[in-house]
Amino acid sequence: MRELFFLTLANNLPRLKIFDKVRFVVYRMAGLSIKGRCTIWGPLTIRPIGGCKNIEIGEGSFINTEIRFGVPKDKVIIGANVQIGPRVMFETVNHGLRYVPGQGRGGWTKPIIIEDEVWIGGGSIITQGVTVGRGAVVAAGAVVTKDVEPNTIVGGVPAKLIRNIESDADA
Repeated sequence: MRELFFLTLANNLPRLKIFDKVRFVVYRMAGLSIKGRCTIWGPLTIRPIGGCKNIEIGEGSFINTEIRFGVPKDKVIIGANVQIGPRVMFETVNHGLRYVPGQGRGGWTKPIIIEDEVWIGGGSIITQGVTVGRGAVVAAGAVVTKDVEPNTIVGGVPAKLIRNIESDADA
């Protein structure tokens, strides 16, 4: 009940700068593990109810609008100073391809780890079991199905290496 109340409250705070600075506190009260000050514009969709405990967010991170977390069992761990664009989905669940009558397709979960200083572009989907390495960039609209090496740029469906990030001069 506590999660439902505070998640609803945080998701419905007015979109004013003052609330942007404190919204993360209300999300923390809903059960998210937030390691320090960060900016969460919200709303966040977290499935199922009770999933807030499976989300960790590092200090200094920025979470844009309409982010979805599918976290029934395994965690989504977001490092420090991560930037997440609008409408990004984190899905820790997958299903089998073969339908078995009376049993369905089955399913499994694996955690998602986003290391420090990652930038995830809007509309991206990060699937179960993926680790996005420190300093990596995920292009907008990418579907990430495999680990992303640190300091690389990936994009596409499924996401593939675009190039390495060599130095600050490349930015």
